[in-house]
Amino acid sequence: MKSAPAEFLEPRRVALSHALVAEGLDALVVTSRANIAYLTGFFGSAGLLLVTSDRLRLFSDTRYTETLDELARGLPSLEVVAAPPGQSSAEESLVEAAVRHAPARLGFESAHLTVRQHVDLKARLAAVECRAELTPTDGLVESLRARKDAWEVAQLREAGRRLSDVAKCIIPNVLAGSSERQIAARIEWELRQKGFDKPAFDTIVASGPNAALPHHRAGERTLAEGDLVVIDFGGMLDGYAVDMTRTVTVGMATRRQRECWMAVAAAQRAAFAAARVGVDAEDVDAVARATLAAAGVAEAFGHGLGHGLGLEVHERPRLSRRRPGASEGPLAAGMVFTLEPGVYFPGWGGVRIEDDVLATDAGPEWLTEPVVEVRAT
Repeated sequence: MKSAPAEFLEPRRVALSHALVAEGLDALVVTSRANIAYLTGFFGSAGLLLVTSDRLRLFSDTRYTETLDELARGLPSLEVVAAPPGQSSAEESLVEAAVRHAPARLGFESAHLTVRQHVDLKARLAAVECRAELTPTDGLVESLRARKDAWEVAQLREAGRRLSDVAKCIIPNVLAGSSERQIAARIEWELRQKGFDKPAFDTIVASGPNAALPHHRAGERTLAEGDLVVIDFGGMLDGYAVDMTRTVTVGMATRRQRECWMAVAAAQRAAFAAARVGVDAEDVDAVARATLAAAGVAEAFGHGLGHGLGLEVHERPRLSRRRPGASEGPLAAGMVFTLEPGVYFPGWGGVRIEDDVLATDAGPEWLTEPVVEVRAT
């Protein structure tokens, strides 16, 4: 994985320290692997992070000694501890550091720390007579991650370009006689060929009546002439996820297939035009739904319009229907998200089109290359 340079990591730490002050916290225990990677550039499978007002303290084990030392050399505000096996643990090292810092209120990530881990942390603190108040937090780092910095935008632009190239190679091969599983394997091979580290999620290939299932997984069904085929795939490039969906027909599209495809494409274009800085995420979703309603198919759109992309394939912002008492808030410059309207008809099939978008002060920008017409194979 590629770590962001120190000139981008340090502002992230500073922004989080301001958030801690606003929450009345003296320190924060970070357990989310994505959040640890965002703050330190460390993508290892074992690690804990203690964030204080002026330091990041990263605890792991000796499998990552060389990686940790390299990260610390590049980021002066980062201290690293790689505990030898059998002598100590990341949890013990974190508690020792917390005791030295003596926080009155120690935050933890409520969405990521398990009950068992919470009980263990509380017991370890009590054992060394640390009376810090363990305080749950919600989305402190995730709210920072929602707005990508210039380094992240460059990563996602490149990933979007490569994913568009994957689509160009795959769509002509969505052919009658191939199985859904064979096409999924071809997609995942092509992702590797274009330099992706791995698929971002299990590839979806849904043909014929299976196309009515938004999260269908590729199976043994063989594509037949006249099928609608939904292919939903994504890749991880240097730790960042991109996501795309295309719907093609095997052979010439019928009138109903074409009308559904055109309605979904129009909804995506309308949502793109509306996805401007300052517009509520829910209002962008509403524009797509209104476009589908005008085509008489709004009732067949049962999921949200889109989701944020970054270190995870689903993160903030969330573009969906407005919910009573809750709002995602306005789009901001630097947010990256999908626009993926779809319509689904049980027993017949469905259409979904998905592309990745960057919100900028000058207007929305496509990160993947949008489609302009129904594709037949």
